[in-house]
Amino acid sequence: MSAHTSVFNKPYRAFLFDMDGTVLNSIAAAERIWTIWALRHGVDVASFLPTIHGARAIDTVNRQALPGVDAEAEAAWVTQAEIEDVEGIVEIASAAKFLNSLPAHQWAIVTSAPRALALRRMAAAGIPEPGVMVTAEDVSAGKPDPAGYRLAARRLGVEVTDCLIFEDATVGILAAEAAGADLLIITSTHDHPIETPHATLASYESVAVQVDPEDQIRLLPS
Repeated sequence: MSAHTSVFNKPYRAFLFDMDGTVLNSIAAAERIWTIWALRHGVDVASFLPTIHGARAIDTVNRQALPGVDAEAEAAWVTQAEIEDVEGIVEIASAAKFLNSLPAHQWAIVTSAPRALALRRMAAAGIPEPGVMVTAEDVSAGKPDPAGYRLAARRLGVEVTDCLIFEDATVGILAAEAAGADLLIITSTHDHPIETPHATLASYESVAVQVDPEDQIRLLPS
């Protein structure tokens, strides 16, 4: 847990979670599939792989600006391949327990993955399915656009600025900042320390949740 404690013991109407890298770890599976795709299209794997995390497949393909490539068809291939490959996908330690401790109507998942892939990965990792889940199909602009987080808050019946967003990847962090919400960065899957003005959390085991009489939720150090 970072020394920055402004998000702790502060009342929120809801918690909004990214999926990959925030409540589950799918890095190995995602990088296996995207490596195959990159090699097929002559894209340099080493420089390409760090750019895939947190973004929609369609946006990742489009960013390569490859001539003569049907981006929708390529993204569909990637998604199907990822659905079929869930080997090694695991929850971020204690994430499921933490999510299950939250009031069911006060949290959501906002992911760049298509819904079918998100459900497949969550099932593989033992992550509970929320009542509200915003996926790649629900927005016309993916992260770093804040549309997904704004939509999730709206579906929960709250203002996004009254939410705490849990993120891990750069495009998601930018989306959370653009939404104007408080942000907690999960660092479990980071290979190197992250330099950020936001609060960070290495493990869900070090926090707990308290619901006050006004149905506001607070994140507490445990």
